[in-house]
Amino acid sequence: MRRPPALFAVLALLAASAVAQTQTNLQPLPAVPPPPPDMAPFDAALEPQVTIKKREGDTVEEHRINGKLYRVKVTPADGIPYWLIDRQGDGNFTQETMGNHDVSVPQWVIGTF
Repeated sequence: MRRPPALFAVLALLAASAVAQTQTNLQPLPAVPPPPPDMAPFDAALEPQVTIKKREGDTVEEHRINGKLYRVKVTPADGIPYWLIDRQGDGNFTQETMGNHDVSVPQWVIGTF
C-alpha cells in the first residue's frame, strides 16, 4: 500500500523538473559595465617578487618589491615556519610567528593534521 504514494511523489518530482526547464519568459543578463576610469591599469612592478631557496633542508622565501627585500619566510625542515619582516624599511628585521608584533600571544601546538 506504500508504493502508490512513493510512485506518485517520484512522478510529481519528474514533472516539476520538466516544467521548470520549459519556461520561456527568461531574460538575458545585463552587460558587464566597464571599470571605473580612475582605476589604475595593472602594474607588474607593484607585484612582489618571490625567490625560493632551499638551504640544508630549510626553505627560505624572499619577498621583494621594486628589488627591495621587505619580508622573509623561513620554513625549517623540523619546526614551525616564521617570518622576518622589515617594518620600517631600514633593513632591521623582526621575527613574527602569528602576525602582530605588538601582542605576545601564547602559542602552543595542540594538534596537527
